Amino acid sequence: MEWEDEGYVLAVRRHGESSAIVSLLTAEHGRHAGLVRGGQSRKNRGLLQPGNRVSVTWRARLEEHLGSFTLELQSSAVAAILNAPGRLAALSSAVTLIEQTLPERELSRGMFDMFNTLMDALDGDHWAATYVVWELNLMMEIGFGLDLSECAATGTTEDLIYVSPKSGRAVCRAAGEAYKDKLLVLPAFLLGAEEASSLDIANGLALSGFFLERHVFGPRQRNLPDTRRRLAEKFSIE
Repeated sequence: MEWEDEGYVLAVRRHGESSAIVSLLTAEHGRHAGLVRGGQSRKNRGLLQPGNRVSVTWRARLEEHLGSFTLELQSSAVAAILNAPGRLAALSSAVTLIEQTLPERELSRGMFDMFNTLMDALDGDHWAATYVVWELNLMMEIGFGLDLSECAATGTTEDLIYVSPKSGRAVCRAAGEAYKDKLLVLPAFLLGAEEASSLDIANGLALSGFFLERHVFGPRQRNLPDTRRRLAEKFSIE
């Protein structure tokens, strides 16, 4: 069997003395792993950096086999943001979350397109806000989306500033005032405001992180990945 596609490198792990098992997020075949012979060589280290976009050919005798990848570099994400620690932290967090949450070999063209948008944003000024939106979209993709369209208590679409930790729905200022210490902050940029401060980003990461832990990692008896925690810590410090 054989197919050709394009994808992003998510993770690489050693296999034997010289090969590597590489996980990709592909456009038409979802999250997919394959063997890269010689993947540990110096020549391939630059190719197999997480976030790199590659063209891929997969071959295997049977569909259920691991199979092997032949990869060709299209663009290097790391090279473009090498001197930007925050952007590198966002990239590391994103590829780890995809690797640990998306089911293998299930088509997810929407996730591929969203990740492509994120990668483009990492080279721009509003990358942090785009990352938070991407994370909320990831949760929606795997079945745990939030409802920020109207107040859970009153139905109003105005002055939404909180999110209920129980329902994942927005709450307006008036309805949430008495319970604000128990509610999560809803930063305005998630509702369309153009500007997002470092505090807004921190609140956005706290919001998505809470529900990722509750619905995705907690049931598996796991914590948020270290790469995701380091990204949140960066904004809490700054």
